[in-house]
Amino acid sequence: MVGLLSWVASLYVPGRQYGRGQAPEAWKGHGMPLIQLVATGGTIASRSTAAGRQAQATGAELLSRSTIPEGAEVRVVDLAAKGSFAWQHSDLRTLIRSAREQLAGEADGVVITHGTDTMEELAFLLDLVHADPRPVVFTGAQRPFDHPAPDGPANLADALAVASSPLARNRGVLLSFDGYVYLARGVTKVDTLSAHAFDAPGRGPALRVADGAVSALTPAARPPTLRFDHGTAELPKVDVVPLYVGADAAGLRAGIEAGARGLVLAAFGAGNANPGIVEAVRDAAADGVPVLVCSRVPAGPVVPLYTGGGGADLLAAGAVFGADLNPWQGRILLTVALTLPDPLAALRVWLEADTTKEVRA
Repeated sequence: MVGLLSWVASLYVPGRQYGRGQAPEAWKGHGMPLIQLVATGGTIASRSTAAGRQAQATGAELLSRSTIPEGAEVRVVDLAAKGSFAWQHSDLRTLIRSAREQLAGEADGVVITHGTDTMEELAFLLDLVHADPRPVVFTGAQRPFDHPAPDGPANLADALAVASSPLARNRGVLLSFDGYVYLARGVTKVDTLSAHAFDAPGRGPALRVADGAVSALTPAARPPTLRFDHGTAELPKVDVVPLYVGADAAGLRAGIEAGARGLVLAAFGAGNANPGIVEAVRDAAADGVPVLVCSRVPAGPVVPLYTGGGGADLLAAGAVFGADLNPWQGRILLTVALTLPDPLAALRVWLEADTTKEVRA
């Protein structure tokens, strides 16, 4: 199967579209793709109750309202049924294990339905540990399952089309929503209720889906990964410390006292703080608590430019700069890095990895 999949990847043409009823040349004579659907709850599965919306619909129910790519086989696993805002670290390990189990067989791709509140974090977590060329595609909805005009069925149909397409290979984990498909790194929720819920500021989409046809907007490039043993590795506590005018170091120090093994600064601008924060970062680094600097600005990288409490001082104090990751994805990166023997080395290697090399498998 691995040899077949490598041959499949070698035949795809960037920019070519594969729509409903049209088998990619790579599949002809070799059967059609097998997609594993993993349902975890979220708005896409929610119904209205007297107490409020609640995730209740099963994966089979979701699939019954959507469109399966012609000739494809979809198998369903119901992993969870709750809002993504209620997920804990134990749930994250369960999801990693489930995704790996689905790919251990003959699946050609995996689709995960999930709540939009934390989708960007879970997609990025899986991306960090997903070294397989086959696509894992997240999707969900902004309107619930029992809404008169739900957006979930179309989003799921698009995600299944993406997971079935050779154009999605060698791109890591993807997030498909409202016709656009984003790489896990850099994607973020940009609207609380609009159907166009996600974007990737400064990056843009990687693929487009229109009437079931998938088009490549960027070349395939495999993202870097980190080792993670879901059976034994515990995800440590990492806190995000937001900075604001007049912020002191109380929140940073309190996080460490409460057991945080790492900290992420949601810093000003291109990665700035103030003198009091810098001193607290210096103390944390001296005590072996890594501090990752991200920005509270939606787009652009953090760069150590300023003194007087700015990024240059944070770098000198021992902080690591998190490129263009937002604080929430930066937290996920630091969390996984802390499960490794040398977290700082893992962080630096991952952040310095070249993600621009096109894959021509």
